Amino acid sequence: MDNAPTARRSFNRRRLFTGIAGVAAGTLVGGLVIPNAAAAAQDGHGLRIVDRNENAGRLQYYRFATDAIGWDPAVNVLLPDGYHTSGKRYPVLYLLHGGAGDFRDFHLHHNIIGLTAGREMIVVMPDGGTAGWYSNPVNTNVGPRDWETFHMAQLLPWIESNFRTFAEYDGRAVAGFSMGGFGALKYAAKYYGHFCSVSSHSGPASLRRDFGLVVHWANVSSGAAELGGGTVYGAPLWDEARVSADNPMERLPSYHHKRIFLAAGTSPDPINWFDTVNETQVLAGQREFRGALHNAGIPHEFHEVPGGHFVRPELLQADINGMIGRMKRAG
Repeated sequence: MDNAPTARRSFNRRRLFTGIAGVAAGTLVGGLVIPNAAAAAQDGHGLRIVDRNENAGRLQYYRFATDAIGWDPAVNVLLPDGYHTSGKRYPVLYLLHGGAGDFRDFHLHHNIIGLTAGREMIVVMPDGGTAGWYSNPVNTNVGPRDWETFHMAQLLPWIESNFRTFAEYDGRAVAGFSMGGFGALKYAAKYYGHFCSVSSHSGPASLRRDFGLVVHWANVSSGAAELGGGTVYGAPLWDEARVSADNPMERLPSYHHKRIFLAAGTSPDPINWFDTVNETQVLAGQREFRGALHNAGIPHEFHEVPGGHFVRPELLQADINGMIGRMKRAG
């Protein structure tokens, strides 16, 4: 089904509240809000800002019109303490939400503001679709849903044009949970020169294992929740080249010289079927991926911990510490 009407209704409510916040943050002159010094972001790279809240605090909000997506996706940009006065450039973490989530997940549910307090890094948290799989789909019946294009060809250069970042390999990390953990592994491999650190928290790392169970799940979930019956990888026949291009197991050389952080649960909830299937498959795929990394002589950090399919704040905190140690220091 087409989720766009729901997304637009939600957008209109958010626009109302963020518009009110924008008035509080700026100066009202002749009916127009003149934003304060923090409001420096401009259109560009195929993105047109249709809503924003730049309030001189750490968390900045933007919503865009883009030809890549058939509705207006949003992004939260979390700035470090002192950003507005320091004059420094900062490394950037692109943090990707899981399925059925959106750009607000890490802010509302996972305390990303607290976890990054006092840390000199920018965190970019974009929409990725209900079941977008961080991909440009093979087919869609609801208009464009080219999430990979939005993130890599539009949003990333827009961030670097509008914020003080290091536009280089050692200045960027990518991480995510579940579907977003897969997206992080995929982007780090396909765009090798973009990210020096990649982290997958309960994210699939092997698309073809168990007769392609993850590919089938991506097709079924995207068809039902994102693409109106379309699919990410094609059905009944897959676009095999796309599967191979996205599959971490088939991109091992692309993980050389990166910091790699993997986490998965070892004891999914036996009562929750969905949780059990998700984390059981995630754990098996990450173990396969880790074995391949080991055989290829590629260093990596991994954590197998009790529990099922959810974000573990202590591991996210440890991961953030490791990213900061790997990326270029602010200055």
